[in-house]
Amino acid sequence: MAKMPRVAIAGYGYSTVGRNTGLSLDVLTAQSSAAAMLDAGVTAKDIDGIVVHSAPNQYVSSTHTAAMLGIPDLAFYSSSVDGAAYSVAAMHAIAAIASGSAETVLTIRTIQKRGAAGPTLDMVDPNAKVPGPGQLVAPYGVGGPSWAAFYMQRHMAKYGSTEEDFGAMAIAQRKFAARNPAEAFHTDELTMDDYMNSRYIFKPLHMLDCDYPIDSSSALIFTTEERARDLKHKPVFFEAWANGTTEAADFSLVKEMTHSSPWMAAKRMWSRTDLKPKDVQTAGLYDGFTFIAMQWMEALGFCEEGQSGPFIRSGATGIDGSLPTNTDGGACNVGRRHGANFFIEVTRQLRGTAGDRALPNNPKVGVVSNAVGGFAACALLTAE
Repeated sequence: MAKMPRVAIAGYGYSTVGRNTGLSLDVLTAQSSAAAMLDAGVTAKDIDGIVVHSAPNQYVSSTHTAAMLGIPDLAFYSSSVDGAAYSVAAMHAIAAIASGSAETVLTIRTIQKRGAAGPTLDMVDPNAKVPGPGQLVAPYGVGGPSWAAFYMQRHMAKYGSTEEDFGAMAIAQRKFAARNPAEAFHTDELTMDDYMNSRYIFKPLHMLDCDYPIDSSSALIFTTEERARDLKHKPVFFEAWANGTTEAADFSLVKEMTHSSPWMAAKRMWSRTDLKPKDVQTAGLYDGFTFIAMQWMEALGFCEEGQSGPFIRSGATGIDGSLPTNTDGGACNVGRRHGANFFIEVTRQLRGTAGDRALPNNPKVGVVSNAVGGFAACALLTAE
């Protein structure tokens, strides 16, 4: 594959974040966009591209956002609702800049707590009806995050992993959250007893395996290598990136749940770089549920297949480990930001601006990922 022009992350920003902020999608989007422009040291007139990826029932228009921000003209714009959450926006923006379609692109993911993962059934209404394929399984109590329990159960059956292995992931992330009181909602020490005693959502999926729903907008600004060098911060570059899917789009119908789309995306990404898993010094691995980050560890080659639990238990993902992972605390603690937080946190680590969470190994290479099941995406980030 021919080397593409380098694309850099120039800035990032968050909106007000909370459980019930009362803020509209527009207000949240405007806040994160303004914060990202301030961080990058650019104005609305410098932006010539916008890419937004939305939850299906919380659509945010790229052209409307441009008008709201006062951007005079867009050379590239895209608004989508399908695929690997924030990474879809990132991939579109990278491609636009690498192809010369735009120079400076604002990427956005805005979600609200209620229904952020899609339309939900009103369980209070006895006359509520389930549309589509869901009507065939809802009478049996299957719905919502039940698919995640299937993936966990399959891992346990195939590799002998235990609930304590998933609990180890939750505990490891909480230790990082304690270092991030400005952003994390949960910072108290988490023990294995706390994890095991937390209620089941769908066995073996515990409440503490789940990300924390919030209102949030996240924005990152991407630009060319040349432009980035003239801006405020040391640029962080995309070394390689890739998407992946499985034959079945329905998460519950993936043939091999321990080998879903992260394996496809990871294989494709590694084929596009000379870097190897051993070169990666920090990771932001999507944790809509803890097992997702663990599947990424295996798919990306950081541990043997089926051994993510022992890998975490060894301390490898901790601050002094070989692969400090989700150093902001992850979505289980900082809230559901649909993967954008990992792009932001890995950028902080590579810039050297992570504050109390700055890693002692001064990382130069990081990896980020999004999603699982039917679709996924990942990218390698580097600092000079």
